[in-house]
Amino acid sequence: MNIINSGDTAWVLVSAALVMLMTPGLAFFYGGMVRRKNILGTLMQCFIILCVLSLQWVLVGYSLSFAPGKGFTGGLAWFGLNGVGFQPYADYAGTIPHQAFMIFQAMFAVITPALIIGAFAERMKFSAFLIFTLLWSVLVYDPICHWVWGMGGWLKNLGALDFAGGTVVHINAGIAALVTAIVIGKRKNLDSNTPAPHNIPFVVLGTALLWFGWFGFNAGSALAANGLAVNAFVVTNTAAAAAGLSWACIEWMRNGKPTIFGVCSGAVAGLVAITPAAGFVSVIPAIVIGILVSVFCFIAVSVIKPRLGYDDSLDAFGVHCIGGIWGALATGLFASVAVNPAGANGLFFGNPKQFMVQLLAVGVTIVYTFVVTFIIYKLVDLFIGVRVGDKEELMGLDLAEHHERAYAMLE
Repeated sequence: MNIINSGDTAWVLVSAALVMLMTPGLAFFYGGMVRRKNILGTLMQCFIILCVLSLQWVLVGYSLSFAPGKGFTGGLAWFGLNGVGFQPYADYAGTIPHQAFMIFQAMFAVITPALIIGAFAERMKFSAFLIFTLLWSVLVYDPICHWVWGMGGWLKNLGALDFAGGTVVHINAGIAALVTAIVIGKRKNLDSNTPAPHNIPFVVLGTALLWFGWFGFNAGSALAANGLAVNAFVVTNTAAAAAGLSWACIEWMRNGKPTIFGVCSGAVAGLVAITPAAGFVSVIPAIVIGILVSVFCFIAVSVIKPRLGYDDSLDAFGVHCIGGIWGALATGLFASVAVNPAGANGLFFGNPKQFMVQLLAVGVTIVYTFVVTFIIYKLVDLFIGVRVGDKEELMGLDLAEHHERAYAMLE
């Protein structure tokens, strides 16, 4: 019989609160990067997701993601948290109440669609945003969550490793970001007037809140107050530090000066990349993961994006998808059962099969998310239209969509 452990329960509840704080942190991170006429619209999108997805999760999302089911979905057996009580559910966590696991996972379901906001910032209707987000969560996030983490999920059964959401959260949201950035089109006058972040201190504040919350994101995914949580905590901080320093060095060499914006971008990229690996790798691989993710993401946002010409406004694809792909594949390289006996060895520890499984998980997530996100976008656009009009875009979403403004003086 499973007995509730008060220490494990306290840690998972605190971790859930830490992950919840990441969504407001993301709001400031993104809000500082947009023009000042759009900051409240950006904050609003993040905060309304916290409201909408919290309800969606307890009604249907948790059941679709985690109820025992077949390979594709968990079904509706746990609709409205039916059968999800205060005793442990051993298939997921044997020492904490089932609802503690549920609410911890709820915060992942909240922040994942919030990450996509960075791709279409400053130009999506609020009504379309709400419908798109709800449909995307039901049709994209919940199934992929079940594939990777749910009992019976087909990628889980294949042995895919994703400790805290490199595939489920970051690749998933990053590909959706790319799709929406392409189909919604560029912001007006972008070629002649590239907008600069209006409030870098907000970006720094958002980064700090994300980094802080990420300890719950990764270390909390151990689902217990134990050595595995300690390892995840340590490698999370280590990878973020290595990536922030790496990005600064790249800027220093390429542009002559490092920037605080670059350090923040690198730190977030490092946090993204270590997410799938946090419970499977040790410190030295974490440093390698952190250093290299800044190289890959810097190339994506500074070289590839300008050449291809898509307007991923706040680099949601360039940081989250590219960083998530590297993290998922790096897990297949550096994972070790010496860190986590419940995991597997990676390629560098004598198990090339694990790398191939990771590659498969990355590939199917990219294809499924790309196709379904495109269909959802087109359906929403067909029925209500997704993009605001030229006049509203020029005015800014704060006034056009919410009839309020953040500052006394407008641009």
